[in-house]
Amino acid sequence: MTDSSAAKPASRLGGLAAYFERTSLVMLLLGFAAGLPNLLVYDTLSAWLRDDGVSLELIGFFALATLTYALKFVWAPLLDRTDIPGLTRLLGHRRSWMLATQAVIILGLWLISGSDPQSNLGLIALFAVLVGFFGATQDIAIDAWRIEAVDDSRQGVMAAAYQLGYRVAVIVAGAVPLILAQLFNWNLSYAVMAALMGIGVLGVLLAPREKAHVIRAIPVGHLPSRPMAEKIEWVIRVLLIFIAALVIGTGLTDKADALVWALGPFLGGGAEAALVAGLEQGDAAGVLVQFAYVIGGFALLTAACWPLPGLATRPGAYLAGSFGEPLMDFFNRFGRLAGPILALICLYRLADFVLNIMNPFYIDLGFSLIEIAEVRKVFGVVALSAGVIVGGWSVAKLGLIRTMVIGAFMSPVSNFVFAWLATQGHDLTALFISIGIDNVATGYAGTALIAYMSSLTSIGFTATQYALFSSLYALPGKIIASQSGKIVEASARWADAGGLPAVLKGLFTRLPEGSLVEGAAKSGVSVAGLGAGYVTFFLYSTLIGVFAIVLAFYVARRQPAVMAAQKARDAAASGAPSA
Repeated sequence: MTDSSAAKPASRLGGLAAYFERTSLVMLLLGFAAGLPNLLVYDTLSAWLRDDGVSLELIGFFALATLTYALKFVWAPLLDRTDIPGLTRLLGHRRSWMLATQAVIILGLWLISGSDPQSNLGLIALFAVLVGFFGATQDIAIDAWRIEAVDDSRQGVMAAAYQLGYRVAVIVAGAVPLILAQLFNWNLSYAVMAALMGIGVLGVLLAPREKAHVIRAIPVGHLPSRPMAEKIEWVIRVLLIFIAALVIGTGLTDKADALVWALGPFLGGGAEAALVAGLEQGDAAGVLVQFAYVIGGFALLTAACWPLPGLATRPGAYLAGSFGEPLMDFFNRFGRLAGPILALICLYRLADFVLNIMNPFYIDLGFSLIEIAEVRKVFGVVALSAGVIVGGWSVAKLGLIRTMVIGAFMSPVSNFVFAWLATQGHDLTALFISIGIDNVATGYAGTALIAYMSSLTSIGFTATQYALFSSLYALPGKIIASQSGKIVEASARWADAGGLPAVLKGLFTRLPEGSLVEGAAKSGVSVAGLGAGYVTFFLYSTLIGVFAIVLAFYVARRQPAVMAAQKARDAAASGAPSA
């Protein structure tokens, strides 16, 4: 993309005025189209299946339909390098892919709407996987169009518009089908959802073309053609890529169902048990096993795309170019700063992602389910939307780098507020304040990160690079978050035993009646000990965010010089002046 460090904030936008530009309004529609299928293929579908008497074990298997969203970087190079005959010439490269994927999503949802879980559960599973796969593929195309359609000064507004549209879709997909199913039936509710995907189609038709797409050639003409051997090699490499994706997905989701399903016919019972055993430990050792799966999966993916030692082949050259060139381009452009940038992406939202115990926390404090729902889902959505809008405005007015640095502070600050909430107990005002600050901070930081990652991509590799970045930023949180509850309870027991967290117990001598009482009984600790455990956890999550702040300052200090040097090299190569 354009030089993020040099992109000047567009003062003529007047900040919020940018939200009313054509591309921003289109982005709202496309964000809605991206959010709708994600929830429908598991979360909402699970309610239908349970309503029809499907067992929880079988319903759990449907979660694999959403695995495609975590693995979309595997086939993202296809969208960078492949045109759709006829449609690409008519609509442009990215819009043609968006429209094609939306057509399959609509078909898949329509087929689900015409199915009966009692007699066609296998078909519904197939249709759910179909919708999940093409929903993830649509995300790749939408992200690439968003990045290529505007310059860096507007990436914040585009990211904000995308998130707003996505959030509306999540609310619609989570509530409207249930209401329609209650009033009519589930089949009608999914038919309506299929029709609502027409909003995404409208977005594609209204969207302006992105900048001219460049498919970077991979030279293979000098290599001898071996048709039969190449077919065999392609089959083997594609199978290895498929298995690598399942291995990575196993590490990300902590579930080996898909891997066991794929390899089960070739493995004995002992081998299948070994695949699951490490993941079932549920402790620090289990986290290490998850990391091992992810690292092993990426190693297998690299091997599947690596040229054969001592033998240059066309499949090897093509795959090495498709997967390797986007990475080489990134490392060539940013040099020694590439590693810190990738580390920053991984850590930027980590302090948020480890907070996966918030509902139990609110319940332990004594809040009712209705109070939690009203504050989190109603007021929280409003606060989150405000943070998203402010984040987009900030990119337009302050620039990408400064917004990215400010966003790095957001998660640690909001987590510290939750430590304060723990000391207040069942206080509705304190809950409003805490969730309000947290959601505004989350919206701002999320917009800042999306805009920043967008600025790191290159034309021709947009889909591949952004899909990889978006997978990286969620990776550590998905794995480390599994330890959150253990940290709280271990810290509580340590506090009761007179350990370091015991100094925090004095904060919980005047809690409102009933606060933390039931939670303490369930965990087998004292009320003050549980409070100290929660505060310790929130302070720990705040400390995690400090690493992202340090990296953000480090990158922000060095990236402008790196980008300026790159701009000078590009200008020298093209014979144009550098300024």
